[in-house]
Amino acid sequence: MADSEAAARSGDDAEDVGLMRLVAGGDTTAFERLIQRHQTLVAGTVARMLGSNSDVEDIAQQVFIRVWKSAGRYVPRAKFTTWLLKITRNLVFNEMRRAKRHPHLPVQIEPEAEEMPLKDEATATPDASLLQAELQTEIEKATMLLPETQRIALVLRRYEEFSYEEIADVLDLSVPAVKSLLFRARTELRERLKDYLER
Repeated sequence: MADSEAAARSGDDAEDVGLMRLVAGGDTTAFERLIQRHQTLVAGTVARMLGSNSDVEDIAQQVFIRVWKSAGRYVPRAKFTTWLLKITRNLVFNEMRRAKRHPHLPVQIEPEAEEMPLKDEATATPDASLLQAELQTEIEKATMLLPETQRIALVLRRYEEFSYEEIADVLDLSVPAVKSLLFRARTELRERLKDYLER
């Protein structure tokens, strides 16, 4: 990570910690600011973990309700986003276990616009764009079949570009354990997508 990026991240974290102090005092404006800063991270992580539009908003809302209720006890031992994603992880894992007990048909999530390839848009043939969208859908389906801890490690690494250390903090694991999880997740994905990729 470049020094300037690291400095920006630590500045962001200091702002989050400052906002949490205000939230602890009941400041709703500071709370709204925290939501604005992190709702994309939380909702995106929830959506990619659950793949169900119907639950995403509800669970993301529950995450921020927990933030509000916990503000008075919040101690910045780790980065704010690490703490926030631990809350997200717990609620998502609870929802996944609940869904296993009460299965329902999953709703297909639409790939977000920024995830679609933009580089070759001018030159890409319709067939190439279609294949890319189809591959994205297959990757999402295969990701949904991964065990929960592998899935969240992959989501944080691939979509949120978290470092191994940051993922280790969120999951309460060692860095070698995270690398092992990601290796197994990628191996599993390659195996599941093998037929598709060999076309």
